[in-house]
Amino acid sequence: MSSTQTLIIIAITIVIILIVAWILFQNRRQLREIEEIDKAMDKIEKMHLERDIKRLDKMDLAGESLTTLNAWRKCYQEATTAKLPEVQHLLELAAEQNTSYHLFKARKNIKKAQEIIKPTFEDIKNTKDVFTDLLESNRENQIQYDALIKSYRELRKSILADSFDYGSALDKLENELSSMEDDFDEAKNLSSQGDHVEAKRVLSKIKIALNELKKQLPRIKDAQNQLENVFQDQLRELSGAYKKMVSEKYYINKFNVLAEIKKIHGEIDNARNLLSEIKVDDLEKDNKKIADQIESLYDVLAAEYRARPFVEKNQNQMLSLISRQQIASKKLVEKLRHIDESYELTHGELKKSKELENEVNDMNRQYTVDSQNIADGKGVYSEIQNSWLAMLDRLRQIDDEQKEMSSDVDGLYDSENVANDSIEQFKQEVSLVYRRMQRRKLPGNPDSFVQMYTLVVNEIGHVSEELSHVRINMEKISNELIQISDDVERLKREADDIINSADLVELTMQYSNKYSDQDAIKKAQEKAMQYYKRDYNYKEALDTIATALEKAEPGAYQRLENSYYSENNNK
Repeated sequence: MSSTQTLIIIAITIVIILIVAWILFQNRRQLREIEEIDKAMDKIEKMHLERDIKRLDKMDLAGESLTTLNAWRKCYQEATTAKLPEVQHLLELAAEQNTSYHLFKARKNIKKAQEIIKPTFEDIKNTKDVFTDLLESNRENQIQYDALIKSYRELRKSILADSFDYGSALDKLENELSSMEDDFDEAKNLSSQGDHVEAKRVLSKIKIALNELKKQLPRIKDAQNQLENVFQDQLRELSGAYKKMVSEKYYINKFNVLAEIKKIHGEIDNARNLLSEIKVDDLEKDNKKIADQIESLYDVLAAEYRARPFVEKNQNQMLSLISRQQIASKKLVEKLRHIDESYELTHGELKKSKELENEVNDMNRQYTVDSQNIADGKGVYSEIQNSWLAMLDRLRQIDDEQKEMSSDVDGLYDSENVANDSIEQFKQEVSLVYRRMQRRKLPGNPDSFVQMYTLVVNEIGHVSEELSHVRINMEKISNELIQISDDVERLKREADDIINSADLVELTMQYSNKYSDQDAIKKAQEKAMQYYKRDYNYKEALDTIATALEKAEPGAYQRLENSYYSENNNK
């Protein structure tokens, strides 16, 4: 036997083994599925629906209960007379075919049986549940009925015992209790007639009504207590307090308190109508609104009580403070008028002081009105307190502003003296600069120096003239003095630069004579002397000779310059 033939035989053997294995596997799998369907059939049988139907028939059901029984009885009968026998037949056929290894035929029958048993099992199970509910409904209804009737009687007894606490709501509550009692009779009659489903619905309705009533009763009690006790006591208290306040010369102008109290009584009457209809949500909203209005009345009266001690305690003090500030305001205006004759008040101080004086006078007029109202019994203490507190705060601000203005103008005298002293000092400094230039005996002064000197002298003269005026502007003069100070310093620096340049020209010219045999030095000396003697341009003269010297002897001029400034600094 060749190797090829051997391989073929092995392959065939393997295929046969696989086929046999699949047949065995499929056979056992289908056997398990048959057993599962059979178990479902057993479960249906163990539900004993025939026994439940007999028991239900003995209960003489009626109405909705009987309709429900008949509908599900029909469902069960269809299953037992048609569907289940067909499943049983398919199972027996599939079991025989599976045993004979007619697997595909068995598979087909098993699938048909599964398609029937699954919905049928669900229907039977639902039928069992319905029958169980029907069988238990009478007992459950009786238990619920007993519990609800007990709760109802206790609630009725409680309402009747506390009938005064419910006020005008009592009639409506009794109507609701009577309606519940009718529902109890209906549930009892339905149960006795065998209509347990409808009886259960009525009992559920009773349960909801009882629970809702239990929730409402405390809210009704609370609302009734507010309307008949809390609000009444508060309004009586408010009315009495207000009348006493009027006799003690309190005055309220926001509204008519007694009219407001009367209005609230009307709102209480409206709320009683809601109470009688047991419209609890609307009633609580109205009661909240009434409570807020009463609280507002208390707040208004309390504000007047709290404000009066402050007004009475501070009445004389307010007069004293206003009067003192009036005097201070008048003095400041007079002072500024006098100062305005000599100085220009550039920040509107006089106008501002008059405005502050008028404001204080307005406060005095308002204080007089408030005091008269108090004396006449028409003073609203809370408004007066707020007005006076605002006045006190503003008086402090005015006092601070006036003191600051007074201090600022007081400094004008000192500023004028400082300005005069500064002018004298500037004159001396300019004079010293001029004499220094004269002592140096230069050929002449540069135009820039002459212009700067003339500018400074004119500035000093101008400010001196302003200071001699009858009415001077110190702010303007102060700014001009700052400018003069800067210009004087510039003049000093200009004079220093001229003198230093002239001195260095002479030193450099002398030192450069050692190179006078050089044409460049000769030409530089001649040109530098022209700048020096003819043009008075000492800086240009220095640059000319210094440049030539540096070319003839590098570093020579720098040594001369360093030596010169070193000697001057040590003087």
